Amino acid sequence: MSRPTRIEVDCSTGIESIIELTDAEIAQMEADAAAAAIRKAEEEAKAAAEAEAKASAQAKLAALGLTAEEIAALSK
Repeated sequence: MSRPTRIEVDCSTGIESIIELTDAEIAQMEADAAAAAIRKAEEEAKAAAEAEAKASAQAKLAALGLTAEEIAALSK
């Protein structure tokens, strides 16, 4: 498998250079990808918890006798 690369452009000359990433750059790229995956999982878990809490609150309001329209009005 070939190593990941980056493109560097010398703005004064317009010359583009394709350079292989160093081991440190590859390690940083992998660490960044892992951190992004963790952050995404945390955000998805938070959104799911919020959706569950909202559904639970709406069910409790309905159990108290509020209509769907009344519950929707409270949500605005």
